[in-house]
Amino acid sequence: MSTATATEPMPVPVPAEDVRRELQRVRDHLRAVGYAAAGTGVSGLFTALAHLCALTGEARLETLTVELLEAVHRGAPPRSSRRRATFRLARALHGMGLLPRAIPHRSYARDGAGGVDLAWVAWCERWLATSTLAPRTRRSVYYGLLKAGRWLVHAYPSVRGPDDWTRDIALAYVAAVNALAVGDFSAPGRGHLHPQGAPISANYKVRLLGAVRALFRDAQEWGWCARRFDPHRVFATPRAVRAQIGPAPRVIADDIWAKLLWAGLHLEAGDLPAAKWYPLPLVRALTLTWLFAGLRSDELLRLRVGCIRRQAGVALDAPDTCLLDVPTHKTGASYTKPVDPLVGEAIAAWEAARPAQPPLVDAKTGERVALLFCFRGRPLPKRYLNLTVIPALCRKAGVPREDARGRITSHRARTTIATQLYNAKEPMTLFELQAWLGHRSPLSTQYYAKIQPTTLARAYADAGYFARNVRAIEVLVDRAAVARGAATAGAPWQYYDLGHGYCTYSFFEQCPHRMACARCDFYLPKDATAPQLLEARGNVQRMLAQIPLTEEERAAVEDDAAAVERLLARLAALPTPDGGPPPGERGRRPLPVVAPPPRVAPGDASDAGDDGGGDRGGWSGWDRQGACQG
Repeated sequence: MSTATATEPMPVPVPAEDVRRELQRVRDHLRAVGYAAAGTGVSGLFTALAHLCALTGEARLETLTVELLEAVHRGAPPRSSRRRATFRLARALHGMGLLPRAIPHRSYARDGAGGVDLAWVAWCERWLATSTLAPRTRRSVYYGLLKAGRWLVHAYPSVRGPDDWTRDIALAYVAAVNALAVGDFSAPGRGHLHPQGAPISANYKVRLLGAVRALFRDAQEWGWCARRFDPHRVFATPRAVRAQIGPAPRVIADDIWAKLLWAGLHLEAGDLPAAKWYPLPLVRALTLTWLFAGLRSDELLRLRVGCIRRQAGVALDAPDTCLLDVPTHKTGASYTKPVDPLVGEAIAAWEAARPAQPPLVDAKTGERVALLFCFRGRPLPKRYLNLTVIPALCRKAGVPREDARGRITSHRARTTIATQLYNAKEPMTLFELQAWLGHRSPLSTQYYAKIQPTTLARAYADAGYFARNVRAIEVLVDRAAVARGAATAGAPWQYYDLGHGYCTYSFFEQCPHRMACARCDFYLPKDATAPQLLEARGNVQRMLAQIPLTEEERAAVEDDAAAVERLLARLAALPTPDGGPPPGERGRRPLPVVAPPPRVAPGDASDAGDDGGGDRGGWSGWDRQGACQG
């Protein structure tokens, strides 16, 4: 027996048979929750339990307390068998219902506090123990505050707490964060993923400033320090830094994602490392849920038993879907989303093979729930997906662990699935995708859904930008007039179909008066004889000409009455192509009365058409006058 620490009572020897009897209870529980037949999974359980029973003076598991186990766990040497065995015993006793909670694997207090003034560390630990934020958020703020403490030791050694900060010191810290590089003011001996000396990212700058902003905001609200300045204004993120942050979904390429889907559907036990082995049904259910459900890793690992149920198709020929109940998450309450039936089948297979596990406390809600991905009395580690499952899928699929957008992580699947649903043949709307992802605001959805270039090109083509600015008009070409050279003598040979009549002006697409042709000498009404004879010819070629529209014409085409009035007013003083006065002046003078053309016999249709085409003034003026009078 080892010497008791200052926090441990004096040990009292207990019979070894009584210790073995109590240890058998622990081993039975460990086997029931999924451990191997040996029932331990770690050496030294008997020695650790005997030491604990000696400290209580009685060989009964019911006499052990959380405080005693924590004291023994802290007093054991790091990485020793007694430390691991004590931690395992605490987990087992908590699963058996004999302890209200398990002991933490490690304490984050003073973790990475090297190079920081102890007074500032005390402030940080006080905030860490008081804040009601999520544990992961609290730790992120805590480490950001420790970095600020190292900067204080370097720049302002006399500043040891929030009361010593002034507005000038706060502004100096904002400027220092804006100029930080990788490795600056980090904990001693800590490695870095990026090369040291490179500028830190804009997101990391936001985190560092948000950490000190949270400390001063809470310290002022809780009355810990005097209110010297407004932390929201003084520690505000610079505009230049905010401009670097925007929606940039890190979507996995379609070909790589298809290979990962294939690997997940064909995952086998041999694809996983033996040292980190879990039951294959558990890993398959975890993998398929990650590949199809689009969940955050925290939501995925906190799914409950019975979270899936089958939903019949909305139509007779529609396939069945599954509804997945997602627990309370990062930004909102629990909700239900449809997923592929493959997810439901994999989860059902794991629930059938899942050993009975003790209910565990949900860290986000504080409820005791039956976690779906729980084995050996413990929830699945948060890093198991990123460090074990995804690398195994990449090896099986033959794809690199990283791509042009960085390492393939669990959260990138959420972005990829959202982007594919947003760019599908029958895509989800932004609000439907928002509900499927569980976002409170569609602004958050924009960080996940990215419009692919092919979808954008299809939408651009469907928008009809070119067709909106250019209209096609039918043109009749008199090939007989062209063949005999009448076109070179000025006779009309092109007839632009305006619907109510024809225009014989060869440069109709350049005519500014093409929206008001009834008073032009080039205009031929369709109810006149010559256009009817022209359409009856067999040698007339029908063509289409594209006419670019001006802004006023486009508005007039789109039935804007005010635009029509503005267009007519602008053209009132502009001369017409036939050389006559502007329409405004022409309307104030009486038109000449011209006798109508003689009737033409049906057998002379060709000659009458030629004569009518050559002498426009004879019947065209009469028709205009008649049309005006009628």
